[in-house]
Amino acid sequence: MSTNLQLSDIAEFHWMMDMLQVVDVGIVVLDREFKVRVWNAFMESHSSKLPSDVRDKSIFSLFPELQENWFRNKCRPVFDFKGRAFITWEQRPYVFKFPNYRPITGVEDFMYQNITISPISNVVGKVDYVCMMIYDMTDVATNKKRGEALEVTLNELREKLAKAGEKVV
Repeated sequence: MSTNLQLSDIAEFHWMMDMLQVVDVGIVVLDREFKVRVWNAFMESHSSKLPSDVRDKSIFSLFPELQENWFRNKCRPVFDFKGRAFITWEQRPYVFKFPNYRPITGVEDFMYQNITISPISNVVGKVDYVCMMIYDMTDVATNKKRGEALEVTLNELREKLAKAGEKVV
């Protein structure tokens, strides 16, 4: 009976780990020293860094452009108070400067990102790790920027028409 239970547990663990690899979301788990513990296929694909090359390395040494003080301060409440932290592309276009992976149809040079940082507690409830989930928001950002540019153009046209004495709709 315990052998079947162990096999069932192993099978469940396997499909959960496989799921982490196939989701179209970046997943990075960091320990309290900000060393990478988990690096999924999304991150590998967009960063060109293999999990074996990043595991147990500081996120700051892997991405020197990442502002260390800012990022530590962003993660501190997650570690200390078990709350979540959020970073939106409107606040900061990206945390990881990944190239836009649609070079022909995409107009942006890099991937805009939303990031959720969540606590991961150990068996006694202490937060030993944080999990970052990185969402590609490039299409949303591009569309919003296009809409804003169109609105500016439309307002300029309305002003010109109003000055010319034309009826503005």
